Amino acid sequence: MKKLSILFVLVSILGCTKEETTPEVLQPSNLVVTIEKSSTIEGLVDLTATASSANYYSFEFFSGSTSETIESPTGEVSYQFNATGTYKIVTRAHATFSAFIQIEDSISVTVTQGGTGIPTSGYSTPLTYSGYNLVWNDEFDGNQLSNSWTHEIGIGNNGWGNNELQYYRPQNTEVKDGYLMITAKKEPFADKQYTSSRIITKGKQSFKYGRVDIRAALPKGKGLWPAAWMLGDAFTTVGWPACGEIDIMEMVGGNSPNQGDATVHGTVHWQTNNGNHGEYGGSNSLNNGTYADEFHVFSIIWESGRIKWYRDDIKFNEIDISSSQFSEFREDFFFIFNVAVGGNWPGSPNSSTQFPQRMIVDYIRVFQK
Repeated sequence: MKKLSILFVLVSILGCTKEETTPEVLQPSNLVVTIEKSSTIEGLVDLTATASSANYYSFEFFSGSTSETIESPTGEVSYQFNATGTYKIVTRAHATFSAFIQIEDSISVTVTQGGTGIPTSGYSTPLTYSGYNLVWNDEFDGNQLSNSWTHEIGIGNNGWGNNELQYYRPQNTEVKDGYLMITAKKEPFADKQYTSSRIITKGKQSFKYGRVDIRAALPKGKGLWPAAWMLGDAFTTVGWPACGEIDIMEMVGGNSPNQGDATVHGTVHWQTNNGNHGEYGGSNSLNNGTYADEFHVFSIIWESGRIKWYRDDIKFNEIDISSSQFSEFREDFFFIFNVAVGGNWPGSPNSSTQFPQRMIVDYIRVFQK
């Protein structure tokens, strides 16, 4: 009888249990949106949204039949339109993904640089050189990356070894109108506040010696770190710096002396005979303007005994690599293009840094004797 009594009590208790109710979602209210056009960067708009009871915000930018949505926990976002026109923007204040209120706005922007925000002037180099053959090139025609490139995604090890602040995503790479565009954005993603892209030719295109020409226009601003560079194919087996690194072009954005938006650097890194890290570099600065204003060609001429760096065919650095300690530079290397945000060298962006920012590449060409 005891067992039956206990069972009866349990059934009674269970039968009296109340059903749980889903708490009511408090809908956001009082959504206010402020839109400001940049006075220095064509097509760039800054938006600020505020609302009561909002957990996060989303901003949808329309262009023709397509749109792009950016989420922001703070209600602040920047977006750059690349052509003159009037565009619709829908701002939403969310309690949840499906519980939101929205405001629709429109903004008119004027972009004078060829109607695309891409510089229309600058230095260029030929497709042929006496004594050289063109062995590989990418002119970035079509509407997607060629199969010579793959993306590196994420935050790498310790911010790619430099405490960088961005998350690399394929979505920040675009091939359009004969150009490769890598865009650094201020947007929250995967616990990072910035996104960008990093592409490599590892396993696809590697070279030893020759002349390399890269025609590009660079981003600008404190904390921006665009680079076109090379790593030895042995990176996966011997690591860095033993694999060797050739920096064809790096720029540390801002207005610091001997750095900044008007100065590029060409450097090599290697492992010395005693196992230490060795590096050697040089810089080139423009007399007027910045490397964002028009296209420039960044080149190296790499031979078994030396490497020379050029900007617009002006030599600004050279190193003798004929000794045994530079054996890394007598092996195959692959290419890397990226735009980092922050890191040990450039430091973090500040209030003067405008986003988004782009590195625009017209071509890369490799010539060998």
